[in-house]
Amino acid sequence: MTLSRLQQALGRSAPIWGGWITGPTLTGPEEFAQAGYDYVGFDAQHSYLDDADIAGMLRRLEHVPIATVVRLSSADPAPIGRVLDAGADGIVVAMIESAEQAAAAVAATRYPPAGVRSFGPLRASLGYDTAALEERVSVFAMIETAAALTDLDQICAVPGLSGIYVGPSDLALSMGVDVRKSASHPEVLDAIAHIQRTASEANLVTGIHAGTGTNGRAMAGLGYQMITLAAESQALRRGAAEFLKEASS
Repeated sequence: MTLSRLQQALGRSAPIWGGWITGPTLTGPEEFAQAGYDYVGFDAQHSYLDDADIAGMLRRLEHVPIATVVRLSSADPAPIGRVLDAGADGIVVAMIESAEQAAAAVAATRYPPAGVRSFGPLRASLGYDTAALEERVSVFAMIETAAALTDLDQICAVPGLSGIYVGPSDLALSMGVDVRKSASHPEVLDAIAHIQRTASEANLVTGIHAGTGTNGRAMAGLGYQMITLAAESQALRRGAAEFLKEASS
């Protein structure tokens, strides 16, 4: 089996760090790679990106040393198949609340008879071995609602699932907590810790949106292995502010 870049990165003992892409950009993913990030996530849920945008950026990264994941809004097999055909190392499927939904996400990455993915070899460098194409794909169920917590054990037991990825903002909202307090609210933090423990006990990778380096370090301390630190807009704003501060101070 030839491991994907994401699988190789997750094979290390240290946490891996990610950037997030929400708009069409030729340089954003490459700058994250240059800065030393391990992976970049392309957002097909909350973004200005469509399939063609993501496919183009994935192809540009074929020879750039960074892993890739794509977040999708559902387990619909068609968009999942398109981003995998374009070379994504993994998918993160949003708003998973049941084992059935998680199983549908896995099935969308598997060819018949194990799943429902259609064969579309758009990226010739990936080859034509369907077993190898299936094995290189990591599938993450995004846990981000209070309802999902009630079925968490069953979700984590779904065969073929690679990991659990937490969305703290929606999780906070579903728990009746102001989204601006999601990084510090005790009940939300307890839920985040519970998710990590449960997924780890099921031998799944645990990932999370952190939003800041400080919070990323805290999530690593809880045992999270795959931590998204910032979107390209956040990184640009912070860097731009630093340049302006240097020039005007």
